[in-house]
Amino acid sequence: MRCKFSLLAAAAIAVSASPALAAPGDPIALSDSVSLKLLANARLRYELVDQVNQPDEAEALTFRLRAGTEIKAGDFSLLAEGEGTAEVTRRYNDTLPGNGIEPYPVVADPKNLELNRLQASYMHKGTGVTVGRQRIILDDARFVGNVGWRQNEQTFDAVRGQAKIGPVTLDATYSDSQRTVFGVHSPNEHFDGDLVLLNGGIKLPAAEAKAFAYLIDYDTRVASSSQTYGVLVTGGITIPAVGKLKVLASYARQSDYGANPVSYSADYINAQLGLGLFGFDLIGGYEQLGSDGGVAAFQTPLATLHAFNGWADMFLTTPAKGLRDYYATVGHKFAVPALPGLTANVTYHQFDSDVGGLDYGSEWDASLGSKLGPVGLLAKYANYQADGFAVDTEKFWLQAEVGF
Repeated sequence: MRCKFSLLAAAAIAVSASPALAAPGDPIALSDSVSLKLLANARLRYELVDQVNQPDEAEALTFRLRAGTEIKAGDFSLLAEGEGTAEVTRRYNDTLPGNGIEPYPVVADPKNLELNRLQASYMHKGTGVTVGRQRIILDDARFVGNVGWRQNEQTFDAVRGQAKIGPVTLDATYSDSQRTVFGVHSPNEHFDGDLVLLNGGIKLPAAEAKAFAYLIDYDTRVASSSQTYGVLVTGGITIPAVGKLKVLASYARQSDYGANPVSYSADYINAQLGLGLFGFDLIGGYEQLGSDGGVAAFQTPLATLHAFNGWADMFLTTPAKGLRDYYATVGHKFAVPALPGLTANVTYHQFDSDVGGLDYGSEWDASLGSKLGPVGLLAKYANYQADGFAVDTEKFWLQAEVGF
């Protein structure tokens, strides 16, 4: 990889020099029943992307700041938050058309300034309703999330109701607009339509079971309209003298919906085992986004996609022949006084098609994270080796983040 050490050094200096934001402590009392809470999050990131089909590497040094306030009066609250991303360097394709830098690989963090959230809520002991532009993350964000890895957050203009009745949770959302990560200057700033997100679950002594239905009917992005019905079960047991065994199993069925011109149906399967053993976290799993005979494949257009199928982001859209991802992770937390919480993870992925017997390629991912006071530090690396899909791609990140 042709790393540019000057920019790496600049990023490292900026990270070390970033001032720590003092936590505001308890909310500020405005009266006996009204309080004000300040919200802030700052993130500095360097991202390097090297793809063999591009003449130059992409180098993006960006700074993201979110700031807002939340006023609470009993069970009622009003939250307003703005978000801005600054491009410190411009040697990357930020996805905006006509900016003259398209020859570089994509880093989807364009310059942006927008209203991130504006919501009113009533919530009493886990039961209530939220109206307005809001962050929605359901379960592990595999189907619905905020795309928190990108600098500009995904939010929804929505009405969301939540209820907690003993061990049972219910969650229902209607949204008419998905506010994407591409920012206010992009033609893909938002995708409008009728989005119905239903999720319910029950907590058992050793497991939690969820059932969900996600109905997506886009106005213009009609090829991505779909209906998905599924279940998710997570749990864990402690094995004496061995460690804790964690289990995740999920199944879903998806088919066309609304104005989608393609008739299809496809299955989703995810099976994962995790074990804590002698200070190491070991995870092995299999995820399948199925295909209907190569005509169309299972898609998750509302998901936090970076968290799945490799950090190189080669499968943000599932290929028509589907995807099978065999993966294994080893993680360990180190006791280093100068770097509390120092954690390292290494993951290997093998990617194949669901139909047709194609070998797409493989990927190694690695990360190292810690904290210095209130500042979270992260270094990440992804290396995708293409076989029958896309091209060889390497990505590297340095990041510092602080927030309250």
